Amino acid sequence: MTLEHVAVACGLANIYLTVRQNIWCWPVGVVMVSLYIYIFFNAKLYSDTGLQVFFLVMQFYGWYEWTRGPVEHARSLSAVTRLARRGWILTTAGVAAGTAVLGGVMRHFTDAALPYPDAFTTSLSVIAQFQLTRKILDNWTLWIVADIVYIAGYAVKTLYWTAGLYVVFLILCVQGYREWRAET
Repeated sequence: MTLEHVAVACGLANIYLTVRQNIWCWPVGVVMVSLYIYIFFNAKLYSDTGLQVFFLVMQFYGWYEWTRGPVEHARSLSAVTRLARRGWILTTAGVAAGTAVLGGVMRHFTDAALPYPDAFTTSLSVIAQFQLTRKILDNWTLWIVADIVYIAGYAVKTLYWTAGLYVVFLILCVQGYREWRAET
């Protein structure tokens, strides 16, 4: 069993637990992103490597956010909410700016394999992760778009197990959207 296989197994557990709003999604996520830091660096997916470092920090932040206040069966952050128009405008602007800046840096200053697609998915993921930690329904929409691009990028880099994981992520993100939407 390779590190990629272990990371994939942790990823499957992580997203399943997240969809179920189970607090154990966060410690499982710590293991997954730690492994992917190494895997993505070796694949020259530097934006993804940096993203995993960000995710590592966010795992602890999300764990904190979901556990503060009175705990009710691992659901302490009260209600699922939605982005308003202003939130969507800021999200779109943030993704565009992040893609342009990070993609340009990766293209001009590194030997990154896929600088702009990697920067796009990284920008989407950063914003989606913040939304996820705050239980904003629209995080799932961003993850769905990111997962579609991730699948193609990982296949190009011959990270087939990881591409397969992101196919499962895509399916679970649709399920997550449906389940969380029922709570809004």
